[in-house]
Amino acid sequence: MHGEEPGLDHARTRPGGWRGRLRENPATRHAYLVGVFVAGLLCIALGLALVVLPGPLTIPPMLLGLWIWSWEFRFAEKIFDEFQEKGQAAWEEAKRRPVVAGVTSVGGIVLAGVVVWAVLSYDLVDKGRDAVGL
Repeated sequence: MHGEEPGLDHARTRPGGWRGRLRENPATRHAYLVGVFVAGLLCIALGLALVVLPGPLTIPPMLLGLWIWSWEFRFAEKIFDEFQEKGQAAWEEAKRRPVVAGVTSVGGIVLAGVVVWAVLSYDLVDKGRDAVGL
């Protein structure tokens, strides 16, 4: 399309939709793109901040951030599409072997619960702070 900026992908936007109207209007175009970038960045930063917690809590906000970025940025769309393909393959494998998938999922939840219990029961956060001098 004539006049498009490199790296932007408009394929996911319906013609005449609210995102298309914001993008087409010169007065709102840059503010919209900055807003999309900041919203995605905040979600990804939240996911990175959650890395310190046990379990899969970091994954949903990071995927949400990628999904938001994929609205407008080709690099994010490619990464998000790859995650979708891997997720679909994992789902198909889980349906093919439901007992293994169930045991793995329950085991992960139990392990996360044990870690949370140990951290809370033995004041491991305070002991860790004392160990590093905070």
